Amino acid sequence: MTDDTAIPRGAPLGLIGCEACGLVVEHAAADASCPRCGHRLHARKPDSVTRSWAYLLAAFILYLPANLLPVLHSKKLFEEWSDTIMSGVVALWKDGAYDLAIIVFTASVVVPLLKMGALALLLVQVQRGSSYLPRERTRLYRILEFIGHWSMLDVFAVALLVALVHFGALGNAEPGAGVVAFGAVVVLTMLATMSFDPRLIWDAPRTPARRASDRPPT
Repeated sequence: MTDDTAIPRGAPLGLIGCEACGLVVEHAAADASCPRCGHRLHARKPDSVTRSWAYLLAAFILYLPANLLPVLHSKKLFEEWSDTIMSGVVALWKDGAYDLAIIVFTASVVVPLLKMGALALLLVQVQRGSSYLPRERTRLYRILEFIGHWSMLDVFAVALLVALVHFGALGNAEPGAGVVAFGAVVVLTMLATMSFDPRLIWDAPRTPARRASDRPPT
C-alpha cells in the first residue's frame, strides 16, 4: 500500500499551479502572476476554509425555507393551491408516479443534504489537521465538484416535475418563494465547493500537530 505521507508535493518543491489555466510555475514569487494567462498565483486559495464555511452555513440556513415555502402556485379552472417540495413528492406518489416522486425527492432533498454534509465533513477534518484517508477525501471532493456542474438540474426538477402532479388541459402555474430559496441553496453549495482547496487535505499528514491554514506554507 502506498504511503500517502511520502508523496512529494508541489509547494515544498517551489511549484505553484495556476488555478485558471493549470500551468505549473517554478519558484514563483509570493505576488507573482501566471506567465501564460496573467492570473494571480497562490500556493493555496486565500481564506479557503473561511469562505467555504460562510457559503455552506448560508446554504444550510436557506435549506429550511427552501423546503417549507411553496415552490409552485397552481391554478386550474376554479381551484388554486400551492406545493412545497415534499407535498409535491407526496402528491406524485399518491398519483402513482412513483418514479417521478423518487426523482424529485432524490434531486431536491437527498442530494443537497449529502453535498452539504460531505463538504462540512471535509472542512471539519481539514481544520482538525486530520491525516485520515487523504486519497479518499480528495476523491470525495472531486465527486462533489463533478455534481456541482449539474446542480441547477435540481431546480428544474422541482419546478417541472411538481407541476406534473396536477396539470391537465386548463392550468396555470407560477414559481413560489421556495424556488428562489432552493436556487440560492444550490448556488451557495456550488460556491462553497469551489472555494474549498483540496490541497489542504494533503497538508495535514506533513504537519499533523498544527491546524490547517488557508495561508501558503512557508
